[in-house]
Amino acid sequence: AAAGPGGAERYFTRWYKPDVKGRPCEDFCVLQHSNRRVGWGGPGEICVITLAEAHPLLQSGKTIKSINYQISANCSRLQNKVSGKSKRGAQFLTELAPLCRISSSDGEEYTIYSCIRGRLIEVNENILSNPALLQQKPSTEGYIAVVLPKFEESKSITQGLLTRKEYEEVLLKRCDSSS
Repeated sequence: AAAGPGGAERYFTRWYKPDVKGRPCEDFCVLQHSNRRVGWGGPGEICVITLAEAHPLLQSGKTIKSINYQISANCSRLQNKVSGKSKRGAQFLTELAPLCRISSSDGEEYTIYSCIRGRLIEVNENILSNPALLQQKPSTEGYIAVVLPKFEESKSITQGLLTRKEYEEVLLKRCDSSS
């Protein structure tokens, strides 16, 4: 029997941000959970940041060498300590806040951005010891971070993001222009 849809497909809406900061194909996916009782400290839209299918790190032949959540001398996403229902201590992120930097074995370095405004709830420390998860299971165990937008902004966070259908059109245009 065929397996039913996975949790990512069933409980999350996919949104896409292509060519972040004008870098071709550096696309990100925001998995938006819209359940009002999500268990993360009250109502809200929890968002999981992942790599989109067309991101260079997910293309064949790329090997991830390292993942670094140290954004600057004074800022490490690993130092994000969140407590209580109001998520005290969470780092606030803008749309273009860097979450981590990923180096591939070919010498390329990619900065992964939040894509949405909100509080950093957690980073995925599992990908530090097992970077292959990022490539093998980008929308599940290989996610990068979990961000909680402000409740009053949860309806507007998808402005500037593309639906799956709109993203597929972007990918088709890329293929047309490269052939």
